[in-house]
Amino acid sequence: MMSQNHKAALLIIDMINDFQFEYGTELSEKAAAIAKPLSKLKERAVSKDIPVIYINDHYELWQANLEKIMVKCRNQLSAPVIDAIAPSEEDYFLIKPKHSAFYGTALNTLLYQLKVDTLILTGLAGNICVLFTANDAYMRGYSLIVPPDTMASVSEEDERYALRMMRNVLKAKIEPSIQIGL
Repeated sequence: MMSQNHKAALLIIDMINDFQFEYGTELSEKAAAIAKPLSKLKERAVSKDIPVIYINDHYELWQANLEKIMVKCRNQLSAPVIDAIAPSEEDYFLIKPKHSAFYGTALNTLLYQLKVDTLILTGLAGNICVLFTANDAYMRGYSLIVPPDTMASVSEEDERYALRMMRNVLKAKIEPSIQIGL
């Protein structure tokens, strides 16, 4: 269980995705598999007043306009994922220009305003955007929780490596979403 002295935020990284890239079909299947546990984790977070922050690629729109990005990303591969985890009006939504959710975004300022010190990192791709976000969060002093059942990478080997790096180097707590004490 998370102590009363800590305040968490749930980060959902790049789940609103068009999957129009090499290995996109494979990643879309893995995203669909993590959508249900991620949705349940989000429900639990919302019930505990834990802020939910979507951080997403801008898909060349360069606008933090959720509706435009969801329309641009919606296709046969992405629709089941988008429908399962679409943001609500209460959620925060930021766009990012590169892999890390911190790079070139207002995320750190938002987390400071929300008095957050612990991040629950979820989304795509585990070995790239989630890992780079974890690295930047660690360097900024955040505690990290990474539920592997809410993170996906194209390669299982790369995902295991990313989880090992987050656990061993970035001191992340790696545990299934259902076991996270909110």
